[in-house]
Amino acid sequence: MTKTRLEAFSDAVIAILITIMILELKIPHGATWDALTPVLPSFLSYVLSYIYLGIYWTNHHHMIHATERISGGVLWANLHLLFWLSLVPFATGWMGDNHNAPLPTAVYGAVLVLAAIAYTILQTRIIAVQGPHSKLATAVGSDRKGKISIVLYLIAIPAAFVHQLISDAIYVTVALIWLVPDRRIESRLNGTDARS
Repeated sequence: MTKTRLEAFSDAVIAILITIMILELKIPHGATWDALTPVLPSFLSYVLSYIYLGIYWTNHHHMIHATERISGGVLWANLHLLFWLSLVPFATGWMGDNHNAPLPTAVYGAVLVLAAIAYTILQTRIIAVQGPHSKLATAVGSDRKGKISIVLYLIAIPAAFVHQLISDAIYVTVALIWLVPDRRIESRLNGTDARS
């Protein structure tokens, strides 16, 4: 399989996940601002998850673009990542429909941390195939952002049982950390050296 096919398949899966999430949003009953109040938690959960899927899509694109060849291990690691991302609509709906109750908020964090770990595994598999001096390996370096994100998710999961707004704030913080595509990879592909 070529990397183009792997990227196209991943793009299609992420597009379907976004479609599923938007179809799960409930239409307000009424034409006033007050009618929006009951659906606001679901809408905010959707926005956050949309941003997360967008982050994964853009960074996945940059990572695959820096990849010259793939292996069976890379294919399985990619499927592993897509599995955890496929649970984002479920976790989003449960958290939003239950107004950020502790357990659904913690499960949302569990899905996010498992997706982050799966992304790290995929990145590691690609680097193993490309070699330690590849563009991707050089660009990723020690991957501080990835490690910090996983730690923050692990803090957010039990924090949901203290107060779910703590977890929500952590999820938003991690999204903000990753909102801009990783310039390290982009700069290596363009032949420049940008540190981030």
